[in-house]
Amino acid sequence: MLKIARKTLTCWATCLASLFLLVQVACDLYLPTVTADLVDKGIIGQNLPYIWQTGGKMLLVSALGLLAAFGNIYFASHQAMQVGQRLRAMLFAKVLTFSDEEISRFGQSSLITRTTNDVVQVQMTFMQLLRMLLQSPIMLVAGTVLAYIQQPRLAKVFAIALPILAAIILLLLHFAMPLFKSIQQKTDRINLIFREGLTGVRVIRAFRQDQREQDRFAGANLDYTKIGIKAYTIISFMQPAVILVLSLTNVGIVFLGSRLISGRIMEIGSLLTFLTYATQILMSFMMLSMLFIVIPRASVSAKRINEVLDAENQLQDSVEPVSMPKGPAELEFDQVSFRYAGAEEAALEGINFKVKAGQTLALIGGTGSGKSTLVNLIPRLLDVEKGAVKVDGAKITDLKQADLHKLISLTQQKAVLFKGTVRSNLLFGKGDASEEEMWHALEIAQAADFVKENGGLDSAVEAGGANFSGGQRQRLAIARTIIKDADVYIFDDSFSALDFKTDAALRKALAADPKMRQAITVIVAQRVSTVASADQILVLDGGRVVGQGKHEELKRTCPNYQQIVASQFQKGED
Repeated sequence: MLKIARKTLTCWATCLASLFLLVQVACDLYLPTVTADLVDKGIIGQNLPYIWQTGGKMLLVSALGLLAAFGNIYFASHQAMQVGQRLRAMLFAKVLTFSDEEISRFGQSSLITRTTNDVVQVQMTFMQLLRMLLQSPIMLVAGTVLAYIQQPRLAKVFAIALPILAAIILLLLHFAMPLFKSIQQKTDRINLIFREGLTGVRVIRAFRQDQREQDRFAGANLDYTKIGIKAYTIISFMQPAVILVLSLTNVGIVFLGSRLISGRIMEIGSLLTFLTYATQILMSFMMLSMLFIVIPRASVSAKRINEVLDAENQLQDSVEPVSMPKGPAELEFDQVSFRYAGAEEAALEGINFKVKAGQTLALIGGTGSGKSTLVNLIPRLLDVEKGAVKVDGAKITDLKQADLHKLISLTQQKAVLFKGTVRSNLLFGKGDASEEEMWHALEIAQAADFVKENGGLDSAVEAGGANFSGGQRQRLAIARTIIKDADVYIFDDSFSALDFKTDAALRKALAADPKMRQAITVIVAQRVSTVASADQILVLDGGRVVGQGKHEELKRTCPNYQQIVASQFQKGED
């Protein structure tokens, strides 16, 4: 919590919130003393001028306390909301730097929970801290001292009441806190199942597993509900327990006070003042105990947030990065090996090749052969275990990641589109692209026709491109890749949803484009027809290169490539 406070709170605003709170507490503590004088000297003494004078003083003090309360609430609310705003921004920025492995380690549903539910818990706790953290202990200590000054004999009642109240609260917290910690984990579980239900709704319907998923969600929901009921049932005993102790304390004060008054040892006004202080003391104790409930629960959330913010990125920039390479485009893999965390066998081993500007490199092989892993090493979405990947003569680990990504443009296996328009999606590739450049990229990607039919560049794109077919989404993603000025263009199985005619037209347009002819093109594909015209083809099997060369050469010398060609010819494919 302290770490988050240092990162997110503004010092001067926090100090103002505390200052206003101190003024409010001072006014609350001063009023009972004035009340005692009003009763003893004004009402009992039938001194009307004194009553008016003291009443006016009480109104002024009350007004000052009210203004101070408004000031505290304003600055406390402002700071609490600022904590939430800054934490969400910091978490989002941090997650954007994560590798796929780091995202998998935390889990997407857990990251969402930490950015929403956990941040809200911390935010609301800061609100309560800025309202009650100073108020409760000051009111408790100062109220006890003032009550003792008012009548030392009656203060003995607190020696009995406060330990009893403390024992009750500690007992309730002992049983409740483990349950509150468990609630956050149950929230993660609910979010996971709900997210899977949303993303996999078509699969669930296709396999008629609606009831199974409903039962799974109902089980997680019931589990969360049971834990929540237990936790809040235990905590619900706190208020009646405090009220009971407060009532018994007041009874004891009135009983002892009446005896002191009858013995002319204490005035009636002093008894009223003492009762007021007693109420303030016990209520302050209850507020303080509520903080002991809120803070541990928020500490769990703060710990989960700090786990994300403090996570050390696996993909770090070099301590002494080299400058951006200048020269002809070149891509080289030098004895590259890669192993996923926890895997027994390497996903890639001993990969060697070199491609120059104007050339096309194609990767082909069976499912799980390492094609996507290989292309993810180029923009450093993953880090090599051995060997080196070089772009334009520089090791990618020696470049700043921001500089490296300027040199590379990538279309991944799953075509990802963002909610907005065709224009806004293309501007992801090149922020200052002109309309002419956009239409040129769409023409190359064979997407211009359906974009025109849908209303042009400003036609809507739903979240994930849900209002387009799979082939249309791929072509829009390809256009976004093409529009960027880069040295290396990567198409990771991004032609898979295209028919043969569109595939051929797209590859022909890529080969004819002047910008693409000055760069390196890397294509991952399953079809022989897609890779046949490449300058260099890598045939992968089990993470190793089992064939390397041109189409005609591999047809003669590479058994794996021969099997792929034969299987596709049998299906009537070129």
